[in-house]
Amino acid sequence: KSRKTAVPAADSSPKLGADKHQDEATSKKKLCVKAAKEHSIPKDLNKVLEHRVMETVLDLSYVKLSVVEMTCLGDADSEGIMSKSVSSHSDLIPGVYEGGLKIWECTFDLMDYFSEAEIEFTNKTVLDLGCGAGLLGIVALRGKADRVHFQDYNSTVIDEITLPNVVANCINEGRRMGSGKDRKASKPPSKRPRKAEGSPDMLNRCRFFSGEWSQVTQLLLSSNKPFSKYDIILTSETIYNPDYYSALHDTLAQLLDKNGCVYLASKVHYFGVGGGIYLFEKFIEEKNVFRTTMVKTIDQGLQRCIMEIAFK
Repeated sequence: KSRKTAVPAADSSPKLGADKHQDEATSKKKLCVKAAKEHSIPKDLNKVLEHRVMETVLDLSYVKLSVVEMTCLGDADSEGIMSKSVSSHSDLIPGVYEGGLKIWECTFDLMDYFSEAEIEFTNKTVLDLGCGAGLLGIVALRGKADRVHFQDYNSTVIDEITLPNVVANCINEGRRMGSGKDRKASKPPSKRPRKAEGSPDMLNRCRFFSGEWSQVTQLLLSSNKPFSKYDIILTSETIYNPDYYSALHDTLAQLLDKNGCVYLASKVHYFGVGGGIYLFEKFIEEKNVFRTTMVKTIDQGLQRCIMEIAFK
């Protein structure tokens, strides 16, 4: 199964709602900050995978998104993000729904880069920022990261997509927890949910958060739980909207270890939304906190880049 077949719309750009509503939505977003929440891992892992239809891409399991969308039109979506997305014909509703119900193209670019550049996750503390399906964090977990934290704007995404995906990739994975360098063609989708039988220790290395970046940062830094800054922060297609650049920059500055590194994947330009890799690079340069390096450019389709970010 090819990536584009496995993940519909993976090669598309975000679509906002009608232009006449865009300015209004953006201004509302600035007034409304989604509070941070930590999501606990259910004790009964079988319930997490109950009624899930799983698919596989690049040897990673993930819940079938079209089934999640149908489920989320019912009671499972406490935020109402799916019905709002459907009614507004939009992949992004600023301040309401930020795209976590899709797997975006640059996620796969970053996964390929990990393999090509032999990025080492062993014993690292990793944050998957704007995680959506959580595939980047799952790759880090497979690469024997010491701790992996997942963050998405929407709590529905964490509960209905991220957590089930992490559980599905943790169970019965002891023999497969390599670095991911030997990934082969993906297997056919499994129509039956797997029984959760093994590797709870892997799940114990994970934490899950929803909410706006500054709120999650505050929650982490003020928590009674022990917290150390991240060796590696992974983020894909989170710079589509220039309105978020300041919050993202501050989050990276506050949560990244002084010797840490950020790997950011993005399209060069997001048509209709306004953001892009070079605009964010300029923003970073003006702040004079980080240095940036373009480590890879992909020219197929819409041009995309991978940027490495570290403290000066």
